[in-house]
Amino acid sequence: MHVTHDAGAPAAETIGFDDFLKVDIRVGTVIAADPFPEARKPAFKLRIDFGPAIGVKRSSVQITENYSIEELVGRQVAAVINFPPRQIGPFISEVLTLGFPDKNGKVVLVAPSAAVPNGGRLF
Repeated sequence: MHVTHDAGAPAAETIGFDDFLKVDIRVGTVIAADPFPEARKPAFKLRIDFGPAIGVKRSSVQITENYSIEELVGRQVAAVINFPPRQIGPFISEVLTLGFPDKNGKVVLVAPSAAVPNGGRLF
């Protein structure tokens, strides 16, 4: 399966609502952000608090062009929490933090427009 990040790409194939429900997208608050110099592409290591039911999860994110470490801590983000963990160099990424490409193809994070409780599920 090829996933494109091109804003000009056509829509993906139609899926059923049950398929959408299989993807567990939750909101969490970044509680720590650190450089990730071992990554092949510039990236940060995040720790994200998804509330008491899910806890704190780690994510590797290639967002160094649009964000600094300082502005990430305290920011709410959306992430897929039910993909299997992925080894990225010496780091295990437990969730996929979501974003859209800006006009230069660099990631802009997905976030709620107002503060919401950590762990809330997208619907």
